[in-house]
Amino acid sequence: MELDFYKTFSINIDLAIEAHDLVRGQTGQEIPGVVVDREKYENSSVTIVKIVEEQAEQLMGKPRGNYITIEAPSLRENNRLAQQEIAEVLAKKLSSLFNLPEKANILLVGLGNWNATPDALGPKVIEHSMVTRHLFKYAPEELGEGMRSVSAIAPGVLGITGIETAEIIKGIVEKIKPELVIVIDSLAAGSVDRIAATIQIADTGINPGSGIGNQRTGINQASMGVPVIAIGIPTVVHAAVIAQVTVEHFLEQLKENPVLNQIYQNLRPDFTHQVIDQVLQPFAGNLMVTPKEIDSLILNTSKTVAGGISMALHPSINFEDFNIYLN
Repeated sequence: MELDFYKTFSINIDLAIEAHDLVRGQTGQEIPGVVVDREKYENSSVTIVKIVEEQAEQLMGKPRGNYITIEAPSLRENNRLAQQEIAEVLAKKLSSLFNLPEKANILLVGLGNWNATPDALGPKVIEHSMVTRHLFKYAPEELGEGMRSVSAIAPGVLGITGIETAEIIKGIVEKIKPELVIVIDSLAAGSVDRIAATIQIADTGINPGSGIGNQRTGINQASMGVPVIAIGIPTVVHAAVIAQVTVEHFLEQLKENPVLNQIYQNLRPDFTHQVIDQVLQPFAGNLMVTPKEIDSLILNTSKTVAGGISMALHPSINFEDFNIYLN
């Protein structure tokens, strides 16, 4: 799939790994100013994309920073051992992006609309997270060694509150003065294979709703005044992307068939874009697709993400301790 297609249908690319693959596929060579490292685990693989130069920033449409992608199809499954490994990998990679003192104050923010299941990942992660800020004042005896002050909020969306999410977060940041903000949000993917099977961690913050075409105030270090790390999981795919992949596979079959190849040769270059645009016209191309089992997928992934965050922020906590807390 080409970058022109995404521009034609005004589709934003949430995942840095997909943006990297698209640009690299377009140019046929490595992208100057981008460093890519890969790691392999039993139930997951990790790709670290570092954008270090302005030219790469412009090519990929992503701000300079670190983007860590954990690809784990078993994240969709109710597999305790696999979820434990993925949570531990998440904790390890999240920890690599910050250097906080033991008594640091951290704010977790679950972005999204709890009334719309595909957009409820953030609030669900907050529901399962270990919050401790109140314990430091009211029940310090309940705290173990290596536990930090963590507070959390799910501020909702503009349509529910009438307030820009960034304004709500900014007000809380000014009041409680955290050393770090971690935001969790649902993302849009460029492939159905990535739904509930990929976790992205980025130290560049986030623009809420960008994957579905909503332009909101960015939540990042520049706007908040403190470092912001974003964690996201794709829960939807743009219908135009699915349609394009389907048409591309169909055209490949035409091309390989000696009898039908002539039909393929006579097709106009803009044929697929016109067909997809006509089919999606009632929704002006803004149609998002999510699996019917998205409820269980959100539940499984939110627990894993919450576990990884809790282990990263509370060094004395392991996955078993987290599950005891959760239950």
